[in-house]
Amino acid sequence: MSHVATGDGIEQLVASHSALLERANAEMSRCIVGQKAVVQRLIMALIAEGHVLLEGLPGLAKTTLVKALAQTAALSFGRIQFTPDLLPADVIGTQIYDPRSGEFKVRKGPIFHHIVLADEINRAPAKVQSALLEAMQERQVTIGEQSFSLARPFLVLATQNPIEQEGTYPLPEAQIDRFLFKVNVTYGSLEEEELIIARAMTKDEVTLTPVLTGDSLLAMRDLSLKLHVADKVRRYIVQLVFATRDPAAYGMKDLAAYIHIGASPRASINLERAARVNALMQGRTFVTPQDVKDVGLDVLRHRVLPTYEAEAEGVKSEQLVQRIFDRVDVP
Repeated sequence: MSHVATGDGIEQLVASHSALLERANAEMSRCIVGQKAVVQRLIMALIAEGHVLLEGLPGLAKTTLVKALAQTAALSFGRIQFTPDLLPADVIGTQIYDPRSGEFKVRKGPIFHHIVLADEINRAPAKVQSALLEAMQERQVTIGEQSFSLARPFLVLATQNPIEQEGTYPLPEAQIDRFLFKVNVTYGSLEEEELIIARAMTKDEVTLTPVLTGDSLLAMRDLSLKLHVADKVRRYIVQLVFATRDPAAYGMKDLAAYIHIGASPRASINLERAARVNALMQGRTFVTPQDVKDVGLDVLRHRVLPTYEAEAEGVKSEQLVQRIFDRVDVP
């Protein structure tokens, strides 16, 4: 079976888009020290039209990261600081009465941007989280009796501090499932932190040159859907997800006591979407099992819910996912 997807000139298209993505990565690294994996995931999510949940402690340049992405892609950027007193209207907008005209006018909220940073999403109550997550899912919001479509591409980057911190409302599993990726942001190396300090002391503002556009990102999304996915690769994706639900059926009886809820069908869809974009970034016209492995942990780590027994023994969901990847046969 040929590895080449249908359509003339797809190799040239993939090569040119792949080169463009390399330039975008390089441009963002001009103002972001380290965090290469996080930068790559954000660009992938923009192409796949998914959303990203970033978890990390304060002070790890998450806001700088999102601003750099917006500049590099020439997209509008909005930021919402989530607090316990935030209201849904503060996210999506509201109707305001104009006494001169005697009519209600719509004031749009910060959700009406291409890239929205929902900072510390787990500090706001459920109603506000639901308003944001509905907009993410439907890509539209309703204010009063009017519905408004959101910009495309549209990316919500939600950050959350680790749940151990006080004053947080953990996101329900069904809402977490709407994120394409959950990425853990960690501290950089000693050398990277020295460079961060040096840059901060010069106070030179780095202005990034736009490399991507909304149209080019949407074209990449369409192109990724034309890449070839062999039946055995798709079967591999489904087997990985099924193994999170019934590990014993895949020879992993020891994991059954540790997994409370496995990944949903949305996980299978997102695993293929992300693997396709990964292949595109590598300049290939076909998806390999390695593409699935490359994105697998970030797609699945928030969709596998450990049991109390696992938590008591300090076994985290990503360790369970990693064991499944290690033990499911690769085609």
